[in-house]
Amino acid sequence: MSDDQRPYKFLRLCVRPWGLITAAGAIACVGTFFSFLGRWSWFLDIFSHFRIQYLAGLTVIALLLLIPRHRKTALIFAAFALINLVTLLPFLIPSPTTPPQEADSTVRIILANVNSRTGKPELVAKMIHDYDPDILILEEITPTWINNLQSALSIYPYTKVRARDDNFGIGMFSKIQLANDDIIFWGSAGVPSIVGDISTEQGIITIVATHPLPPGGADYSRYRNEQLRKIGEYIITKNTPVLLMGDLNATPWNYHFQLLLKQTHLQDSSQSHGIDATWPTSNPLLRIPLDHCLHSPEIIITDKQIGPHIGSDHFPIIVDFCLPDANLQ
Repeated sequence: MSDDQRPYKFLRLCVRPWGLITAAGAIACVGTFFSFLGRWSWFLDIFSHFRIQYLAGLTVIALLLLIPRHRKTALIFAAFALINLVTLLPFLIPSPTTPPQEADSTVRIILANVNSRTGKPELVAKMIHDYDPDILILEEITPTWINNLQSALSIYPYTKVRARDDNFGIGMFSKIQLANDDIIFWGSAGVPSIVGDISTEQGIITIVATHPLPPGGADYSRYRNEQLRKIGEYIITKNTPVLLMGDLNATPWNYHFQLLLKQTHLQDSSQSHGIDATWPTSNPLLRIPLDHCLHSPEIIITDKQIGPHIGSDHFPIIVDFCLPDANLQ
């Protein structure tokens, strides 16, 4: 066969059922390879977010290729599936049982990206009523949203809010007194974050709420990465345990997310608690974890769950946490 004929043979193979399946597996392998190169390119960085899909797709395809006895190809795809599995294992292995805490010492916090266009204030209000968080963080809130939620938010005497008409308004609402609360603009993107200290029976905890830009291009990716880096620089100056909440527009296996953990020594609450995929709500097959709770090692996460659908493209996350009783250490 001449060199000119070989591309046409490949195309003929791809239109056959097994050829299409093999081509899909090859694409997932390429995506897996690119997913480790995000530190050098914003475009390659995007491939890091879909590790769950690579694992599931490559596993299914490898098994399917055993039917026509394409063992070598199936083995290659299984090897790439294993690479993704190893990366995800810390999130899949159950954590040791957390010692029970007194109800009075446990704090419940909810993070909800409400989506200013599609979210439904009545569903957010119902979530607040049903789950009764001590601290509520709302992202993408506008002045209209604040007005619509006025009744539901009236139970929170301590608030720090920067509502905006774009997708980067943010608010922190608390039943626990906030001290040293402030609105901070980390990086060059000009989007607000909120910090505040709360006092528990076991000590002071600093709460950080943030929402970087999505990595939709070279500039937005640079803004996101800069904001994550600046947040890390702030956190390492704190002498109190820190709880960081936010739609970080990054998944736990993203290079820049991992760099934040390394910089701050924060722990990802998803590790050993399961992968809480929160976006997009409309497509379970493409769903990835973008909404996060990161915490200092001193903080115990007693429970974590995904909240109800509130009309947004994000699911809320609900986290119960505490500091250990000094008498039990």
